[in-house]
Amino acid sequence: MAHIIDGKAFAANLRSDIAEEVAKLHEQGITPGLAVILVGEDPASQVYVRNKGKQTIEAGMSSFVHKLPETTSQETLLALIEKLNNDDSVHGILVQIPLPEQIDADTVINAIDPKKDVDGFHPVNVGRFSTGGNGTIPCTPLGCLMLLKDHLGDLNGSRALVLGRSNIVGKPMSTLLLNENCTVTTAHSRTKDLEDECRRADILIVAVGRPEMVTGSWIKPGATVIDVGINRIEQDNGKTRLVGDVQFSSASEVAGAITPVPGGVGPMTIACLLLNTLTAALRQNELAIPQWIPTQN
Repeated sequence: MAHIIDGKAFAANLRSDIAEEVAKLHEQGITPGLAVILVGEDPASQVYVRNKGKQTIEAGMSSFVHKLPETTSQETLLALIEKLNNDDSVHGILVQIPLPEQIDADTVINAIDPKKDVDGFHPVNVGRFSTGGNGTIPCTPLGCLMLLKDHLGDLNGSRALVLGRSNIVGKPMSTLLLNENCTVTTAHSRTKDLEDECRRADILIVAVGRPEMVTGSWIKPGATVIDVGINRIEQDNGKTRLVGDVQFSSASEVAGAITPVPGGVGPMTIACLLLNTLTAALRQNELAIPQWIPTQN
């Protein structure tokens, strides 16, 4: 059986380290602040926002949650973002996706001050990050990388495959792995001989949004598998359960190490959001970033 990579435990330790750094900032009269904007009543988004707010406060940060009705206009949302951009008590701004159809997500993301873009989605941060600069590293890929390096140590020379090419996970994940001197393949739905490509990888990152798509037969024996997917499926008894994009039962018999769902990548995403907020507060106050915090340079 594969070693289970415990993202929940790693995230708890990371949040503890973040809280220690935040306490040091308190001594200088600085409290990192995270503003989260939720538009509408999407149930999953409400859960995420509630968890983010709770963990932000537990880390000693200020949490500013703005809940707007489904009918909110784009102009109203942009005005709120501009207000937060100019608020010195707010160091990070996150707009929860998805947004109602009357609001263009790209326009909203572009309106956030890049210094306060803790998701790492603003084009300025994407450009800096992609070219090795000090742009914000997107939360989920950052969490995946931290889990990989904690388990494997040096990734230099590893053959890695990222299954999925989204702007949120797939593309930035490939960039991070390239920066670690991996040989990286980005695969997707139109990749020929997809199973064979996966079987060549020492490191397999799966982020496609298809429940249990990758089975044990796709995995190289001893490979490290990071399952980014989170899907709710119905069972025969009428209840539902959460599964990843990897079929854990068969994959765990072949892989050397694997993240579970739940309890793998998910907890790391929120922890890395707090980490990005801490980093943003340090940069905005022109303070040194501790060596243990991952940055591009």
